[in-house]
Amino acid sequence: MKKITVAIIGAGIGQKHYDAYCALPDLFDVRAICDLNHGRISAFLPPDSATRCETDFQAVLDDPEIDLIDICLPPFLHFDFTKRALLSGKHVTCEKPLCNSVAEVDALIEISKTTGKMVFPVFQYRFGTGFSQLIALQDAGIAGKPYVASIETHWNRDAAYYAVDWRGTWSGEQGGAILGHSIHMHDLISFVLGPVKSVYAALDTRVNPIEVEDCAALAITMENGAVVTSSVTLGAATDTTRLRFCFNGLTAESGTQPYTPAEDTWSFWARAPQDQARVDEIVEHTRAKHQGQTGLSFEIYNALMGKQTRCVDLTDARRSIEFVTAVYHSARTGHPVALPITAEHPLYRGWIPSEHRS
Repeated sequence: MKKITVAIIGAGIGQKHYDAYCALPDLFDVRAICDLNHGRISAFLPPDSATRCETDFQAVLDDPEIDLIDICLPPFLHFDFTKRALLSGKHVTCEKPLCNSVAEVDALIEISKTTGKMVFPVFQYRFGTGFSQLIALQDAGIAGKPYVASIETHWNRDAAYYAVDWRGTWSGEQGGAILGHSIHMHDLISFVLGPVKSVYAALDTRVNPIEVEDCAALAITMENGAVVTSSVTLGAATDTTRLRFCFNGLTAESGTQPYTPAEDTWSFWARAPQDQARVDEIVEHTRAKHQGQTGLSFEIYNALMGKQTRCVDLTDARRSIEFVTAVYHSARTGHPVALPITAEHPLYRGWIPSEHRS
């Protein structure tokens, strides 16, 4: 069985990616970790590891032995590094947000088609037993027609968090709580309920003295008619994430783990005429083989090997970025915004306010 050779670019969140690949030793070989600060790499890389430390991204791209580039850099670098990696003949997985405009996603879609190389945005929140149980209940026809859903992304980010110079800025983070924090939960809504039809958004900066938003309230309508509410703040006393879905045959609710909702223990209640015993049976017999970042890495391997997969792709990335675009446009205009976002949309090439563009 062929191993995929990987180079991780960025040793911050890249450590979690490294751990995920190491959890799948028969599938992946981390050949290199690239960071300007070797101390960050040595902090977690075993001293006897065969993985080499690099400071030169181009040297990594020039290595013919590397199949997959894993980009774990600040958001303003994602598009350029992904583009360079694709043009160098590498597959890419990249932390969220993959891009900072719908135009950039569309550019990567075209480059991916031209090069024949794949891009996998990092939406590891999809992978876990709790979420697998919900999908299994949908697949079994028990959930049925979706009515409503609600999301709470209530986290705590104080001044110490924003002491990193690029955080809280349009130039560094490219956005606030909508882009950098609740993006995973909004991806989960689309994963379960399908495409978004429209969104109405109110955004504000209420918690920290930063440039970007740290509070939000969203009203979302799905193409299938379901309606969704999303409440976001970085001013909670604790870090809590909660999702609740109401279908005509089922109500499903996550626990409150902030960063691993798919892996948390979920509650599932049958709604007549569905039978609770049948729900309990499916839940009991559904377990995720791999969870979180390891689950995503496992699906990336399957995709690269041409196997059946639930992997995240550029279509998912585009839906995520166009949703962010619609949220910012709605907040600024005071009106609901319809999706999809086309090239004629005023924010197609980016949502950063003109006064903050370089």
